[in-house]
Amino acid sequence: MRFGHPDSARLLLIHADDFGMSHSVNRATMLAFENRWITSASVMVTCPWFPEAAKFAREHPEADVGVHLTLNSEWTGFRWGPVAPHERVSSLLDADGYLPLLESEVIERARVADVEIEISAQIEKAQRAGIVATHFDSHMLTLFGTPEMFSAYLSLGRIHGVPVRVGTPPPFARGEIVSLLDGVCEVTPAVPSDQWLEGYKKMLAALPPGSYQLTVHLGFDDEEMRGATSNHPNWGAAWRQRDLDLVGSAEFRTFLDDEGFVLVSWRDLARAVVS
Repeated sequence: MRFGHPDSARLLLIHADDFGMSHSVNRATMLAFENRWITSASVMVTCPWFPEAAKFAREHPEADVGVHLTLNSEWTGFRWGPVAPHERVSSLLDADGYLPLLESEVIERARVADVEIEISAQIEKAQRAGIVATHFDSHMLTLFGTPEMFSAYLSLGRIHGVPVRVGTPPPFARGEIVSLLDGVCEVTPAVPSDQWLEGYKKMLAALPPGSYQLTVHLGFDDEEMRGATSNHPNWGAAWRQRDLDLVGSAEFRTFLDDEGFVLVSWRDLARAVVS
């Protein structure tokens, strides 16, 4: 048995990244939660629309919400900075006082002490806002960039007693890593926009028995989202609308049923481990 299910089962979390990033992302994520199109999401406390996401989490305690630990700010015209005071995390700042655009900049310049301060501050801010985190994960896998940052990431999971999303561990990972997932999958820019559903079907149908997270990026292709993600078509406004249309489509849900996927949340997996 695996998490209370037969070893032959394929367990699937349908997980929405970037909750709190913008009003468009929030509207789409809340709609998906309310219709049970997704089973989990993770919130970016660094972003301007975090309060709206936190309010939803407080009013919907059944919603499975984690903290999307964030060390970079990747959109050229839509930026955010750290939660911790700037003077305490100076190696995480770019010349304008924001978190850096690129993960590589963080990996090259960040002091591990600053990383520990900042990701702890993000978790504490989520807690103060009333979010009971079901898991932690790393925005754009930046925390997987060095052994020291990855160790800090794992340590926070142990300290707070919640699972951290690992999927495939980085090559330098050592020792025993407790992962509730056998893999994390998401669509890539290689999939043409007119083959979106077929791309997801092909990816998921090939999965063997195990537990997986399917990461989606939800939003509306509206003026706000187009402005926020301009000059960045991958994971931009049109991409997020396609993902929203996908999870909300009857054809996709029928495919999951026909394939025998068992939909689960982070809370389900953690509960099964404890019990």
